[in-house]
Amino acid sequence: MMNEKIGSLTTEQQNPNSSNLDQMSTSEIVSLINNEDGKVSASIKPQIINITEAIELVVDSFQKNGRLIYMGAGTSGRLGVLDAAECVPTFGTDPEMVQGLIAGGQKAMTNAVEGAEDSYDLGMEDLKKINLTKNDTVVGIAASGRTPYVIGALKYAQKVGSHTISLACNKNAKISSYSDIAIEIDAGPEVLSGSTRMKSGTAQKMVLNIISTTSMIKIGKVYKNLMIDVKPTNEKLIERSKRIISLATGVDKATAEKLFLDADKDVKVAIVMALTSFSATEARAKLKESNGFVREAIN
Repeated sequence: MMNEKIGSLTTEQQNPNSSNLDQMSTSEIVSLINNEDGKVSASIKPQIINITEAIELVVDSFQKNGRLIYMGAGTSGRLGVLDAAECVPTFGTDPEMVQGLIAGGQKAMTNAVEGAEDSYDLGMEDLKKINLTKNDTVVGIAASGRTPYVIGALKYAQKVGSHTISLACNKNAKISSYSDIAIEIDAGPEVLSGSTRMKSGTAQKMVLNIISTTSMIKIGKVYKNLMIDVKPTNEKLIERSKRIISLATGVDKATAEKLFLDADKDVKVAIVMALTSFSATEARAKLKESNGFVREAIN
């Protein structure tokens, strides 16, 4: 499997538009990279149906108290870790709910760990360490679409009975054979041949953002287009929380601040209080009954 010529992969081919990259002016290079980046969003569009189906699997896992687990090596792994980490402050999730695992562990976030991505067993072992269950969803991420670490993880996830999703930046990717839903993005060759941190990385980040954000919307963590489960862990987020209460309910700044404090700094509870005559205790009870959906709690 791994003996296939790497040059056959789109992500490894030379981009004819950048064949004289080393002779271009700074302005020409910037314009070229910008033009190539502009192709990424269009390359994702043909995969909307598959991305939608993938999100439905993730939501199913969340509704069963399962987790979303990203798996990848190098840039792909780092992007998974990044998206997982950002779910905590954005949606108020427990760090266990969305996790990013990278070949080579935490050290690999900043330094290459030689050989880690070439191990099928390592992907399986990393999932065993977090006690993967059938209620979880595993997303294997690999720009090449053939990373052994990711394949090993997906194969183990299938054995456990977890939902499996693959995200590759080449068509007919190897990892697609080991997933319930295969997402294959073809943004064309990189400006810098083989540097998949560029268009491929951008495409992966966009898809992961779509998956995590939409999944959170579907489990009640958004009201209108507002982050109502944001965790006010610093001054900026405290002020954002108060502004969200105002935007969601129409109350003035002073009222929003009072509601914020009365709700023990829980934005969602404060919003329900503002839109009803409920006390903080009653608002929490209503939200519990509605599985966290504000629109249902206020009706």
